Amino acid sequence: MSTDVALPPGYALSDYRIESLLGAGGFGLTYLATDTNLNLKVAIKEYLPTDWVERAPDLSVKSKSQEGLETFNWGRTRFLEESRTLASFHHPNIVRVMRYFLANETAYMVMEFVAGLPLHEWIRSRRPLDERTVLGIALPLLDGLEVVHAGGFLHRDIKPGNIFIRGNGSPVLIDFGSARTAAANTELTTIVSPGFAPVEQYDSRGGQGPWSDIYALGGVLYWMVTGQPPIEAPARAFSDPMAPAVKSADSSRFGQPLLKAIDWALTPSKDARPKSVAELRGALRGAPLSTLATAVGAPGSNPTFPPTERIVPPAPQVDGDTLAKLVAELAEHIGPIADKLVKSQLRKGLSLAQIVDKVSSEISDPKLRTAFVYKFGVQKSSVATPPAPASRVVSEAVPSQQRFTPAQLEKAETDLAQHLGAVARIVVKRAAAKARDLPELYLLLADEIEDPHEKKRFIRKAISVARR
Repeated sequence: MSTDVALPPGYALSDYRIESLLGAGGFGLTYLATDTNLNLKVAIKEYLPTDWVERAPDLSVKSKSQEGLETFNWGRTRFLEESRTLASFHHPNIVRVMRYFLANETAYMVMEFVAGLPLHEWIRSRRPLDERTVLGIALPLLDGLEVVHAGGFLHRDIKPGNIFIRGNGSPVLIDFGSARTAAANTELTTIVSPGFAPVEQYDSRGGQGPWSDIYALGGVLYWMVTGQPPIEAPARAFSDPMAPAVKSADSSRFGQPLLKAIDWALTPSKDARPKSVAELRGALRGAPLSTLATAVGAPGSNPTFPPTERIVPPAPQVDGDTLAKLVAELAEHIGPIADKLVKSQLRKGLSLAQIVDKVSSEISDPKLRTAFVYKFGVQKSSVATPPAPASRVVSEAVPSQQRFTPAQLEKAETDLAQHLGAVARIVVKRAAAKARDLPELYLLLADEIEDPHEKKRFIRKAISVARR
């Protein structure tokens, strides 16, 4: 895409001031901008497929033809719908989508601006890498990607340039401008980053799915351990000339389980690849336990990431594949917050039956709740009529609509959205059904904030509310 169609520096776009162009792709441009209300740096993705539209002298977007207009309008609607869903995802290792809006006859997605370095620049001065570093980047990214997949979306453009390393060393997956729903029978537009895109992404009807993102991440890991990007997927489809990681990487630095997992993720045929993040994670965790402990920040191990971002492995009673299915099934009933809810139960070391028992109580329809429970082989009697906690008994006696005014709930949602994004609306609604008063509501909401410093600040709000 020619960058001469970009909005100029200083241009006022809604509440934002354009600073510079960060990047260009087949479907749009990404800008560095400043939120003029908050004096905050953000990244803004502009939907601008130049095959169909062009920039007019007044900087609005105009269709090149009537046929192009219909295609563009359809794509713009999808862009906004998908931005709305992406805004509900909240995970420390995926960039946060903060807002979406219409302007200049097109659509915009406002994302967190990640201060740091793209992976290819960050690695340049750190080669040769070791297994601890590779796993310390791969595993958190998989955790974030699992949230995206559980919400029914694909990233579709995972590559070194779309992985940033923050100043504290933690990785974050950025640029969701190419993300699309992974719904069955959906024809997806072609997105290709040579070497990292699997062969099915070269065809809009190629059968893209979670395995497509897994291939791309496998390509990133291959590049990390060998120093070379993978050969472009179509050239590998029939007679694969690429040396596998188990042969081309330094075996004195990387264990066989890690290298075999990378080669599995990079299998040319989508049917032979890992089908889910959980499967690839399990393969990667076949590395020696001492290595994994170091990668996730075990005490005294000189961890890659601060303790607040350590990976918490699933309880021994729950395998990764079952966990992924559980999150996906629950998300159909309660949305993206399912991931957070399940993981909060995992941290307690519960068995699968206990976790299903706990999370199924969030499904209000008794029939759907029973069907959900049976899918995971748990006895119906254990969850058919879930016992209500003491706080919930009080809530049923006094509906939340009477305990809290709309203004109070809206204020709580606004406060929490600064930490959780759009999913705050769901969290506030659930907490309001349990809390007996406003201070208790804020304390319940604070429990959903993972960062301990942010949680403390939010609890101070609860204390100030109590003193009013």
